[in-house]
Amino acid sequence: MNLRNGDFLEIGTMMPIVWAVLASLAVVAGGCGVYSTSSGRVDESLRLVNVPYLENATAEPSIEIELTEAIITALQDDNTLRVVGPDAAHTELAGRVVGYKLREAFTSATGGNMQVDEYQVQISVELTMRRLDGGENVFTRKRLNGSGNFILGDGATSELTARREAAAEIVREVLGLIVEDW
Repeated sequence: MNLRNGDFLEIGTMMPIVWAVLASLAVVAGGCGVYSTSSGRVDESLRLVNVPYLENATAEPSIEIELTEAIITALQDDNTLRVVGPDAAHTELAGRVVGYKLREAFTSATGGNMQVDEYQVQISVELTMRRLDGGENVFTRKRLNGSGNFILGDGATSELTARREAAAEIVREVLGLIVEDW
């Protein structure tokens, strides 16, 4: 291809248009994937919610406390719903932890022996969000799952870190069930 000096001027005059198109695409694509802490669309009768401690149907001690506190914190951070005591609430988000598994995620062979390099924590909960005025439940016995991994050896992480990752997945699902943010 043989370009003359004037050909570059034609290309150069199109650059503002190219930049405008790219900027428009970035705004449109960015708007769909960004999480916002602003209030989404939610029924006003759901805004005041009580979150009692979850029941624990597993052998894992204190997991119900961890998950309940993670849910409450996420709801408060999101700022769409207001977590209140049972006397002021219009709704209740309650349930139980029904599963806690620790399983091998990745293994490697070292000197002819199999070695576990990474484990995965899997947590399952069943939640119900009910209206306290006797109306229809928002959702009933909805099963939500979360998982998180932790690494052994160099760059090690802990089971607690994996539990927090699993809890964060569950919390994102809870918020998605309650808040229609876009």
